[in-house]
Amino acid sequence: MSQPSSLPQPSDPPHPSGPPSRRAELIIRPAVIDDETALADLDRRTWSTLHSVQPRPQPPYDRFFTLHNRVDEILVAELGGHPVGYIRLVPPTPLACNAHVRQIQGLAVDERTRGRGVARALLGAACQEARRQGATRITLRVLGHNTPARRLYASEGVLPGEFLLEGEYVDDVLMGRSLNR
Repeated sequence: MSQPSSLPQPSDPPHPSGPPSRRAELIIRPAVIDDETALADLDRRTWSTLHSVQPRPQPPYDRFFTLHNRVDEILVAELGGHPVGYIRLVPPTPLACNAHVRQIQGLAVDERTRGRGVARALLGAACQEARRQGATRITLRVLGHNTPARRLYASEGVLPGEFLLEGEYVDDVLMGRSLNR
């Protein structure tokens, strides 16, 4: 599932935790167990209240791959042999009525490679993988104040065709109301 790209890259030489070389080729591939350390480090470095409602990770750190964050759910963006991003693609619920949907539940890109199309390449690969899995829809949620992500995803509020009920697709509309009135 590799997808080469000719994106311009930082000119610093590659090293295990540093940016990739200038001529590095972008590859999107399935995660492997050996990605554990690099993805855990990337996840901690990219943590932000822009996209996380969880507290900032503190030592001792949890493992990256768990029963709820499995290796087979992750696609990795790699430049110069080093992971620079990942995306997590999962069924949104265990319900049969929305088995045709896959949901993005995690996307991170190393800040040193942001603005170079890595996130878009990961999104494209996630769509391709969702189709391969038989999905006909892909969804995600994003925090309201995450303007960069909202620009990237450009949709909010209504999830058209999220459920298939009695042979008919039904929208899922996300709504909220303050109880402090």
